[in-house]
Amino acid sequence: MRYISTRGTAPILDFQAVTLTGLASDGGLYMPESWPTLSTEQIAKMRGMSYVDTAVEVMAPFVEGTLTRDDLRTLCTEAYGRFSHAAVTPLVQLDGTHWLLELFHGPTLAFKDVALQLLGLLFERFLSGTNKHLTVVGATSGDTGSAAIDALAGRAGVDVFMLHPKGRVSDVQRRQMTTVLAPNIHNIALEGASFDDCQALVKAMFNSRDFAGRFALSAVNSINWARLMAQVVYYFYAAVRLGAPERPVAFSVPTGNFGDVFAGYVAAKMGLPIAKLIVATNVNDILHRALSQGDYSQGTVIPTPAPSMDIQVSSNFERLLFDLGGRDGNALAAQMHGFEASKAMRLTNAQRDGGASLLHSDRIDLDDMALAMRWACDGTGQVIDPHTAIALAAARRAELGDMPIVTLATAHPAKFGDAVERATGMRPALPARIGDLFDREERYASLPGTFEAVTGYIAERAVPSA
Repeated sequence: MRYISTRGTAPILDFQAVTLTGLASDGGLYMPESWPTLSTEQIAKMRGMSYVDTAVEVMAPFVEGTLTRDDLRTLCTEAYGRFSHAAVTPLVQLDGTHWLLELFHGPTLAFKDVALQLLGLLFERFLSGTNKHLTVVGATSGDTGSAAIDALAGRAGVDVFMLHPKGRVSDVQRRQMTTVLAPNIHNIALEGASFDDCQALVKAMFNSRDFAGRFALSAVNSINWARLMAQVVYYFYAAVRLGAPERPVAFSVPTGNFGDVFAGYVAAKMGLPIAKLIVATNVNDILHRALSQGDYSQGTVIPTPAPSMDIQVSSNFERLLFDLGGRDGNALAAQMHGFEASKAMRLTNAQRDGGASLLHSDRIDLDDMALAMRWACDGTGQVIDPHTAIALAAARRAELGDMPIVTLATAHPAKFGDAVERATGMRPALPARIGDLFDREERYASLPGTFEAVTGYIAERAVPSA
């Protein structure tokens, strides 16, 4: 498998190189050169498979030429052995058509663990026996940071610098990052910043020849292809348990940076019969406006109780636009450069029409989010977090008849205890394995959100490239 950039001019890479690189040198995102497909028979055989075996079947085409199936199985067995549920990503039925796919049974209680536990092991394997030292730079609205830090803390050959918007992540999310005191972990709280500001700084560092040339930079955000690849697996795992490939299934996905829902798009391209992917946004609705009206225009971020969705620039949307636009890197580069300059963009007819049959978007406000949390609690006995509630509200508004609709439950409700308690009157408890979180020592740096301040801090602590 070979990987190409969405902007057309970066070198073509294999899976190992694309995993260690992250952002492409031309500012684009790496994608497989072509989509592998699985036959109806191959998908049907997944019904009785464990999560690890399903992961091997789904991911093997993407790592071809770099890892054998046995290599991949060994890595997946270790990665998912740390999850607290034997099914890894279990399905829970809410009523006759609605299901939750619980993605929060990993060590940091969020769906990011599914990918980042594997990514940490891939980094370690690919660096083993070399003198290469990675400087991982990431931005987080809460969950990516804690999952990446858990996966990479103490690993040889890797330093992690994680940026988060100060005061705009939950207390649990912050403490899951800042109480990890491993010497290779560096947390940076950016003052007066949004997640978009953090993400823009990370991209600027990758695009700075001076800074990027001094360090072997890599990414753990969903700009890293390996992260998205790992997330494709649970779409297959859930769908075959609800009747696929003979029966189509819909998914509703709480969406901010577009990585999780793009993984569903990849699953559909591989042959999984997904009837609809519901792109559920909160009031920061740039993706809803883009998909429903063709208007991808950046607004001001509005802080909400669902901070992972408080985003106005969705990095992975570029991958979708590239694929829907005929994979024309030059045209996509011009389109994205225009957006970066003006903060506004119109989707082409090909991009709008190409996604219309599969993608449906919705905008959920705070009242409807709270109503969904109460419905889940009172009607089904399930306590859900605000992000999951937004996707569930969108799923319940969709008119898909008796088709099964799977809402991705992306975080444990205890990570957002205040919001859950306001909506339901119940305060979810932290699982016992992190029950002492608020007693642990915190360590992080507060910095102004400027390129100079952040790169200066990193340069003083990172290991220069060989």
